[in-house]
Amino acid sequence: MSSKEKIILEDDFVCLRFKNDAVNEVVVEKEQPHGIMQFHFCLKGNATFYFNKGTYEMKLPEEKGLILYNPQRSLPYHIKVDKNSWVISVLISVKKFHSLFSTEAEFIPFLNNENRDKKHYSEVQLSPSIAIVLNQIMNFHLNPMVQKIYYKAKVYELLSLLFNTNENEDGENCPFRADEDNVIRIKQAKDILIRNMVEPPTLQELADEVGLNLKKLKQGFKQIYGETVYGFLFDYKMDFARKLLDSGTYNVNEVGIKVGYSTASHFIAAFKKKYGTTPKKYLMSINMN
Repeated sequence: MSSKEKIILEDDFVCLRFKNDAVNEVVVEKEQPHGIMQFHFCLKGNATFYFNKGTYEMKLPEEKGLILYNPQRSLPYHIKVDKNSWVISVLISVKKFHSLFSTEAEFIPFLNNENRDKKHYSEVQLSPSIAIVLNQIMNFHLNPMVQKIYYKAKVYELLSLLFNTNENEDGENCPFRADEDNVIRIKQAKDILIRNMVEPPTLQELADEVGLNLKKLKQGFKQIYGETVYGFLFDYKMDFARKLLDSGTYNVNEVGIKVGYSTASHFIAAFKKKYGTTPKKYLMSINMN
């Protein structure tokens, strides 16, 4: 089964949802007017974007995003969504996009005065916070009376998280990023946390393992990922838990154990703190949808 939905948020501001759970790929091709920025996100599976009548392509794998912008020509929307794949796209005119940020648009590297007349094609890694918002956009089906305002709020949240992350990654306003060796160590610390989320190291153990002092670890992690060390880990664990629940393969107790909670009550409390509902009610809402 596959579905696609076009959500018109405002003039020149559209959100597209593709949920392809069928056994065949889905291909969508549509002309776009000049001056449209495209943001594409793959939550599950894989997709491919084609350009110049198929002579050039860009892959969009799971948990990745693409930002596409060419001020010199229109970019037709031509996508192949593989089977068992979910994709969300946001199409917005550059004029509308600038209005969202006003003068702050100058801090977005590809929209500053030096680069605004150049084309921009880039791939981004989806952070846990971005993945949560994307899944909310994809999976929640609300009363039609409130649907538009809900999706509009979520797309605004998505863009703010995306460019907050990109600002940290580009490091133009982040003195910590001047030391590339520290950046590598912080990323190593993140990978260690993810690998050991069931039994994570203490902050001191983590700092020792990557060769940083405690202060630099905490400061660097906050500057690069926008979260404290354990705040990032909590978000990651909750996002991972939600994906396990979405799969329908595990019950609540099993999911709690897989993300490092020894008792179901502790996992339920953590999940409710993050999402405002219990895992059981979350599962019920999925089944209802």
